[in-house]
Amino acid sequence: MSRISVRGFAVASATAVTTVGAVVGVATGNAAQATSDDNFEATAADSTLLADIPAGAQAQVQVASLAEQADVQAAAADATARKDAEEAARLKAAQDAEAKKKAADEKAEREKKEREEREAREAREKAEAERASRDAVRDASSFAAQGSYSVSEVKAMARQMIPAAQFQCFSNIVDHESSWNYRAQNPSSGAYGLVQALPGSKMSSAGADWQTNPATQIKWGLSYMNGRYGSPCGAWSFWQANRWY
Repeated sequence: MSRISVRGFAVASATAVTTVGAVVGVATGNAAQATSDDNFEATAADSTLLADIPAGAQAQVQVASLAEQADVQAAAADATARKDAEEAARLKAAQDAEAKKKAADEKAEREKKEREEREAREAREKAEAERASRDAVRDASSFAAQGSYSVSEVKAMARQMIPAAQFQCFSNIVDHESSWNYRAQNPSSGAYGLVQALPGSKMSSAGADWQTNPATQIKWGLSYMNGRYGSPCGAWSFWQANRWY
């Protein structure tokens, strides 16, 4: 396809107009009109309306189009990159949350295990201390027999025979049952002694002198409370709820 410059087209058009104008001017005898047309032709011939389109115009258009396409593609790539980054951040956050939850669960389980082990150890130590305390107390046979005993003497014997942690509970029961009178007897039921054994003859398992020796009665009473309620304090809790044991 041949290239026609804008300047050439403009000159040709002006020439054609001038020619037509000249003919008309001659035919009409209008010299002024002819002069005006001559001026227009000269102006059209001498003026540059548009620069000639360069040979690489089409290439420039193509380059501009490619540049626009590149911009679009770059924008799309940026959007994809942002989307990928957001997705990666979301996955990372989910992974972090899962890791934190797992760590928290493991910590809770570890603390629970440590607590259970500590409680078990404390329970063993307590049981061992109670056994040691029982072993350390005096036996009824270690007290010399007397013809009679005062309340203070009976209590002193009990303190030496009852583990310290259990003495107050034992004392509370004896206070209510006999007021520390080792010869106390219930006339209606026949219960006898410090702990009001029913019948009193049960205490013979602790010693034949159960009627006259408070140490024998204390020994039997402690054995009964441990065997039935686990301890004097267990017996005292039952007594408070039922007013008997």
